[in-house]
Amino acid sequence: MGTRLLSEYLIKKHHPQLRYVRVHTSGKNQATLYAWNDDLQLPERDVDTLKRFVSGYLPPHVCFQIKAYSMVQMDGVPREYDLPESIVRTAMKRELDQYGIVASINTMLDSGGMAFSRYDFNSGTLYFNIHMTTVLMDIEKELIRMYLSEIIPLGSKCNVQFEYSLAAR
Repeated sequence: MGTRLLSEYLIKKHHPQLRYVRVHTSGKNQATLYAWNDDLQLPERDVDTLKRFVSGYLPPHVCFQIKAYSMVQMDGVPREYDLPESIVRTAMKRELDQYGIVASINTMLDSGGMAFSRYDFNSGTLYFNIHMTTVLMDIEKELIRMYLSEIIPLGSKCNVQFEYSLAAR
């Protein structure tokens, strides 16, 4: 399984001439690779090299489009955030599966847990349920969604349902 962070790491490792690299899921089994060199350009020879690289080294189920890094904002790609080290470590695992994804998020939940529900092949969506004994604030829910988006496979999206079993007071 390949995540955004792992894909970006591999691209940078094999293409040191690229200064800016960003990979973003753009649809079911689709991703866009944005790149620039030190001159803030994406020469055609780099595009050709990247096309060969993504078809041979990145997840085979993902169809990549390659664009200049300047298109990140126009395409509405979310900005990068600082991530907890545990999320970065999880995202960099090549053998990551739904059990590893769930285990990673569960280490962050004090009063509940997350479970994998299902995968919708038609939409490329992974569904998760989070069962909590305390109510999460909106910012906490958003952080969980953001962290999940970093550790799910490239070319997929996720849906999280929050359920509460509040203790009697």
